[in-house]
Amino acid sequence: MKRIFILLLLFLFAGTWIGQKMIQDSGYTLFAYGQTTIEMSLWVFLVLVVVLFFALHWGINLFNRSLKSGTRLRLWSGSRKSRIAHDKTLKGLIALSEGNWWKAQRLLSMSADNADLPLINYLAAAHAAQEQGDEKACDELLQKARTTTPEAEIAVGINQAQTQLARGQLEPSLATLLSLRKKAPKNTYVMKLLNKVYIQLHDWQAVKDLIPLLRKNKAMKPEKLLETEQLCYQNLLEQSITEGSSPEEQRKALAETWHNMPGQLAQDDILARHYTQLLVSIGAEAKAEPVLRDLINRKGDNELINLYGRIEGENPKKQLEAANRWLKDDPLNADLLLTLGRLSQRNQHWGKAVSYFEQSLEQNPKAETLSELARLLKNLGEADKLRQLMDQHLSVIGGGLPALPLPNKGSSTKITPL
Repeated sequence: MKRIFILLLLFLFAGTWIGQKMIQDSGYTLFAYGQTTIEMSLWVFLVLVVVLFFALHWGINLFNRSLKSGTRLRLWSGSRKSRIAHDKTLKGLIALSEGNWWKAQRLLSMSADNADLPLINYLAAAHAAQEQGDEKACDELLQKARTTTPEAEIAVGINQAQTQLARGQLEPSLATLLSLRKKAPKNTYVMKLLNKVYIQLHDWQAVKDLIPLLRKNKAMKPEKLLETEQLCYQNLLEQSITEGSSPEEQRKALAETWHNMPGQLAQDDILARHYTQLLVSIGAEAKAEPVLRDLINRKGDNELINLYGRIEGENPKKQLEAANRWLKDDPLNADLLLTLGRLSQRNQHWGKAVSYFEQSLEQNPKAETLSELARLLKNLGEADKLRQLMDQHLSVIGGGLPALPLPNKGSSTKITPL
């Protein structure tokens, strides 16, 4: 209040002083231009100058305000579009998570141009189009994503490769991934997708070459990488057999592939089992026997033990001795007893073979064991023992037969031919 009061006193004092001056001397001002002259008192001129000053000041302020109003209008309009795009993007993403593909594609593509991150909109809309089977729209949306955000070439390329893979377009997907690998050689997700495509193409040599990179860049968990290695080398072992036209050439090709595997895989039980089975399938049982024996020593199971009794190694005597050592650890194993019977028979130890077969039947009556024993007894001329055996284990042969009436033993029923 004091400041206002002081200002009013100053204005009154100034006005009084100026009024006295105007009374004392009005002054004189003349403006001449060509034949035109303008005369007025000095004080009138000063008032016009002040009025003109304030008029110009007011006009400039009005012009500035009009410019600011236009900017504010544009900002308000842009903000409104951004809010609408944000709402539509949110609704589109919700529809996408709910599996409402058509709604998601429509909302996300409509709001993409005004969205804060158009790349997200276009990629999500492309996914929705792919889920609907609209491949043309999906490709167009991916191209828009690439155009609006050139720096996201890798992200768009990965989405394109995934889309091609989902369509079963393996060769185009492979081409896309190889191009991405050149641009981003250390991208682990590109490596994983490449591995997936190679597996589906059955390009096992390419998978083999990719595995060291997957391991070096830790692109896969160790257990998943081991599964990939096992699958790869199982198929490489199988392919090697097709390279030879004769059993000997097949054996050499198979052995070469086996010995060229990384050292730690040669001790892998799954691959050793597969290698052994392939050797047996091409008749190279003598080569399979030491591998199978070592595998059983490390981690024997009944399937391998059974297979060991079926193959013929280079030295049947040593083969029987190896099986006898396993018996000390598992004397009641029916499959091991069956294998010992077969190996004893291979060494022409007929009595031991019969004994092992009988012990195996006691532990687990199986048609396979019964057949081996019956064949051996028949060729030994043990007709009575064979008949007794068949009567005793008839249920093994006829397992699963329906319950039917049977004639009494010793009845005089005659069989009438049809």
